Amino acid sequence: MPSFIAAHGITNAHLQTLLPRLFRRKPLLSPHWQTIDTPDGDFLDLVWSEDYRQLESLTKPVFVLFHGLEGSFFSPYAHGLMNAFAKQGWLSVMMHFRGCSGRPNNLARAYHSGETGDARQVLEYVRERCPNRPIIATGVSLGGNMLVNYLAQYNDDPIVSGATIISAPLELGACSQRIERGFSRLYRNYLLSSLKNTALLKHQKMKEALGITAAQIKQVTRLIDFDDLITAPLHGFRDAQDYYQRCSGLQRLPDITIPTRLIQAQDDPFMTDEIIPTFTLPKNLDYQLTEHGGHVGFITGSWNQPKMWLEETLPQYYQEYL
Repeated sequence: MPSFIAAHGITNAHLQTLLPRLFRRKPLLSPHWQTIDTPDGDFLDLVWSEDYRQLESLTKPVFVLFHGLEGSFFSPYAHGLMNAFAKQGWLSVMMHFRGCSGRPNNLARAYHSGETGDARQVLEYVRERCPNRPIIATGVSLGGNMLVNYLAQYNDDPIVSGATIISAPLELGACSQRIERGFSRLYRNYLLSSLKNTALLKHQKMKEALGITAAQIKQVTRLIDFDDLITAPLHGFRDAQDYYQRCSGLQRLPDITIPTRLIQAQDDPFMTDEIIPTFTLPKNLDYQLTEHGGHVGFITGSWNQPKMWLEETLPQYYQEYL
């Protein structure tokens, strides 16, 4: 496959990371929304590139996307990838993690880097309604780390035939420290503000579940503190470090059995070299480490005509399934 070459003048990691939000002001497609119920009394919001029940959708292979921390369909990479696959003849669908679709979920619990149950339910749902055709999955950032955990956990029946992992924080503890340094604190502030706002919308449920107040949520200034206060105890972990240790995907890579492509930029401002595997990977894993690309950026082309490399390379990589 063609390797990534950063656009001339846009090699800077932060430009690669931030510019897609300027290039992509509006969604590239009008999705079909669907809500499905979960066994624990909550719901998951899905977005499809088109209604999967219509006649022209019944034979298309399926591209399933899992977004990043506090992402949604409106994230540039999300509707960009869904649109790119749809244009190539795929049926695209994305699962919103709980609380990320624009409305609070019903329960105190939310989502995290190792929570695979919702992904399993959605993939089973897709397989049931789109039988006898290829299904592939892509996970971006947190969604990528989650997908690694999923593929390792369900390696005897992953449902998907192939997968791609993009800009995933495969060593969660190291990444939580990296985002507290230098310019990366800009991203920390954005993500933390979104997490806190989401938690505050459910502060009464948080108080009932964890005994914490809205004031305590507002006082959090670091991601690790948020994970200590909310993410870890809410989802059965001792503390943030226990959560990071148990859910980091790097240690689970050898357990994946299907063809899986991993794409990572060495200059990713969310990451450190600790996420790069130092052990021999199984032959079914295709690991691609690029010099530039930032965090889920990978802008090629030029300033005048920027192109999103991920949206070119992923459909091309999977064209054999069409």
